[in-house]
Amino acid sequence: MELFTAIEQRRAVKHFDSGEQMSERDFQKMMEAVLLSPTSYNIQHWRFVRVSNAEVREQVGEAAWGQPQVTEASELLVLCADTQAWAKQPERYWQNVDAKAQGVLVDMLASFYHGKDQLQRDEAMRSCGMAAQTLMLAAKGLGYDTCPMIGFDAGQLAEVINLPQDHVIGMIIAIGKAAKPAGVRGGQLAIHQVLMQNHFV
Repeated sequence: MELFTAIEQRRAVKHFDSGEQMSERDFQKMMEAVLLSPTSYNIQHWRFVRVSNAEVREQVGEAAWGQPQVTEASELLVLCADTQAWAKQPERYWQNVDAKAQGVLVDMLASFYHGKDQLQRDEAMRSCGMAAQTLMLAAKGLGYDTCPMIGFDAGQLAEVINLPQDHVIGMIIAIGKAAKPAGVRGGQLAIHQVLMQNHFV
């Protein structure tokens, strides 16, 4: 599918055909695309929990207040991020550059994030957002529908997936074939309402 068509046709689907399955080949292709999403300093601190076990799906569904897409979708991913990835073997993020450049980048990364808890969390959420958009567009390009979800009890979901203490949950994304089309778009703001020239007036 052409990129702008995928952008236009991507919608948040609430009901999936539980009889339709995403092939493993398509899943891997989608994830390979997701891993090309940008991250600050190439930290790649996203972590994806693929919920394939039916019992765990039910538990996630309970944490998500019974929303049907959790159990109906072919694939269910919980997008998380390691807020401390910047400090965990950071040289691996620059393994393909020369040693001098790697040293400079690792030092810059450490000084940028050290002691800045809010920045660490903000960066994790930014990365989740960029990965989520890549995932949804890649899925659409492969002929699948998606639903990004923030409607869940974060503490309960963290327990279900055994989330490490230094990680955060960005969102859940359900993936599959739509059983019902998405409703009409609620209404898009005009470009002039959201685009400023140089500064806010």
